[in-house]
Amino acid sequence: MRKQSILLLEDDPNLGLILQEHLAMNGFDASLAVDGAEGFAAYRKGRYDLCLVDVMMPRMDGFTFAREVRHIDQNIPLIFLTAKSLKEDRIEGLKIGADDYITKPFSMEELLLRIHAVLKRSGKEDRPVETPAEFTIGSYTFMHGKRTLVRKGRSRRLTAREADLLRLLCLHKNATLDRNDTLKELWGDDSYFNSRSMDVFVSKLRRYLRDDPTVEILSDHGKGLRLLAG
Repeated sequence: MRKQSILLLEDDPNLGLILQEHLAMNGFDASLAVDGAEGFAAYRKGRYDLCLVDVMMPRMDGFTFAREVRHIDQNIPLIFLTAKSLKEDRIEGLKIGADDYITKPFSMEELLLRIHAVLKRSGKEDRPVETPAEFTIGSYTFMHGKRTLVRKGRSRRLTAREADLLRLLCLHKNATLDRNDTLKELWGDDSYFNSRSMDVFVSKLRRYLRDDPTVEILSDHGKGLRLLAG
């Protein structure tokens, strides 16, 4: 069985080697790049299941690297590593399409748990193949297993987290989906930053569904979300 491959971008050579060694000890094939430009060159040549990206790097920072990657692949999981805990940095990363964000210093145990969680959500972690669930949302057809939203013959591919959030909304269609329960199920906890992250994903789903005026995602402040659809 092929080892899952991680592209690690870290400009601190000591930390980079430590992380690379720990990832290898835990069954991953980890490639290390010391700046964004080197990392992007490696990404274009290789095949990776996840990118672990330091934000502050020379030659090309982590956000620029992520934007370049997203031009090529909308679905590869991205986890940002940063010494900063500024809300603006987290929001910027989420807008680019980050799947998770971890602030230094962190434990290797926490990093591994986050990597496994992101790989599982993205469908890249080895697991039995599930029968795709299909939902009707107004004039849209949503296939959760394929992470595909279709309307009038036009198809849109969703990220793993977009698909998981839309699935929960579909399961509670025309009823209130509890906000805290959703955060704990999809993000692991209901912290402020995860809450803001969910708002970003809700905005994306609203944009994807806007061509059908009968479909709407409402926010019940302090309670949760409601997907209104026929």
